[in-house]
Amino acid sequence: HFVINNQVGFTTDFDEARSSIYCTDLAKTVDAPVLHVNGDNPEAVVFCMKVAVEYRQKFKRDIFVDMVCYRRHGHNEADEPKFTQPSLYNLISKHANPREVYNKSLIERGDIDAGLAVSMDKEFKGMLQDRLNQVKQDKLPYTLQQSEKEFSEMRLSRPEDFDQSPDTSISLDFVKKVGEAMMQVPKGFKALKQIEKVLKQRKEMFFDKKELNWASAEMLAYGSLLLENKTVRISGQDTKRGTFSHRHAVVRDINSNEPYSFLDHIEGCEKDFKIYNSLLSEFGCMGFEFGYAMADPNAVVIWEAQFGDFANGAQVMVDQFISCSYTKWRRMNGLVLLLPHGYEGQGPEHSNARPERYLQLASGNNMYICNLTTPANYFHMIRRQLAMPFRMPCILMSPKSLFRHPLVMSKMEEFTKGKFREVIGDDYADAKKVKKVLLCNGKVYFDLLEKQQADKRKDVAVIRVEQLHPFPKKQVMAELKKYKVDMVHWIQEEPENMGAWSFILRVFREVTKDVISRKAAASPATGYSKVHKQQQDDLVNQAFS
Repeated sequence: HFVINNQVGFTTDFDEARSSIYCTDLAKTVDAPVLHVNGDNPEAVVFCMKVAVEYRQKFKRDIFVDMVCYRRHGHNEADEPKFTQPSLYNLISKHANPREVYNKSLIERGDIDAGLAVSMDKEFKGMLQDRLNQVKQDKLPYTLQQSEKEFSEMRLSRPEDFDQSPDTSISLDFVKKVGEAMMQVPKGFKALKQIEKVLKQRKEMFFDKKELNWASAEMLAYGSLLLENKTVRISGQDTKRGTFSHRHAVVRDINSNEPYSFLDHIEGCEKDFKIYNSLLSEFGCMGFEFGYAMADPNAVVIWEAQFGDFANGAQVMVDQFISCSYTKWRRMNGLVLLLPHGYEGQGPEHSNARPERYLQLASGNNMYICNLTTPANYFHMIRRQLAMPFRMPCILMSPKSLFRHPLVMSKMEEFTKGKFREVIGDDYADAKKVKKVLLCNGKVYFDLLEKQQADKRKDVAVIRVEQLHPFPKKQVMAELKKYKVDMVHWIQEEPENMGAWSFILRVFREVTKDVISRKAAASPATGYSKVHKQQQDDLVNQAFS
């Protein structure tokens, strides 16, 4: 690791920038040696580099070279560094540059004569000028890298691309192969009793009942892509087992602790399933996965937060890169963020993934923002990432309690036929009797459904907007045309100043003029379960009043 150490961080002295003596003191955390060398002594720098390379080759360990130098000018070449470091920059202004220092040393040693140094300097500057003139006259040759070729073959998205999603169904043969891989462990492998129960449930879902829950639909999506020779990569906190112990993509032998990854054993599949548990560094992990997705357009790359609001620690990545990489740099990226979201009485730090933040960044079809209610829709959403002729990030406000909700099941034909559904209409209400239409998004739908059916309210229709951005206005209007009503209500679990309401006001003001939500608040959620339940009951009752 080579550190070019100018001793100054912007206008901050080294003793104000950190608590350690050297900027390389982080090497102590991994017991790596550090060589500190004077940048004015090029022969010493070369010697240190040789030592570092030999050490690396012999011991296969990290080593640091800290080349201690200085910054001659201010932060932006026009800044005046003497405002903050007057004594340091008085010394620097009188100090010869490294070439001059080394030249003088060589002359004094008798290694060269003064004329050679002058001629070499003149020759070097002449070469630089010649290269500059050449670049101005002739276009530089450049060969596209493989990933650049693949990206260059894609096109920009068009508004009509979002009128309906492409067919992302799979064959029954794919279902069979993935299902068989998901329901068995190798001979002699001793799994936990809870895992044995999971394997039994998988067998029932894939081959008996032929309907899948969220986790099975998710694994089917990944497995089907692997069978199509696509790369699937997912990382995050507790990702192998799933944040809520729902995925169980990798299990361990209780005696040997050896891992077993089900999707690495699909019949006829040559691709490995790349899944990694990561440390609690959202900023670092999300940034790495963004880079991975940037490098491979034929990979589904997913980063999963333990809870959705943990992405707060990576907000810089979202603001500076994920939401705007194409607008800034004409670089497509298909990274998927899974952000568990939903009001379930777990307190302010485990309820709200802050959908309003992502919706505020949504513009010009720059990213998908979804909150889904069916396993099949998740399956098709993941497959859609590679089915489109362009790449676009996808933010999913993943469910939590819906992972195990008895109604959150999808029949097998929803996977072997069909595509992603941006909007899901009401198949319970009587269109002729409907006096009130509720538009909602995510988990709150099931609270509304329970109330609707318990009270036999066929006069109230509940429509699910599964995708918030790009907003599916045509699909929503097609559902609303079934009903002769003047007022459409937006229902959300989040406080009025959070959630999707402000976004809905901007993009769908023609119809939606009213919101039913928790009252505006500074905190994302209450910390008291009884208060949470009362708020949720009030919300649902108000929706049907």
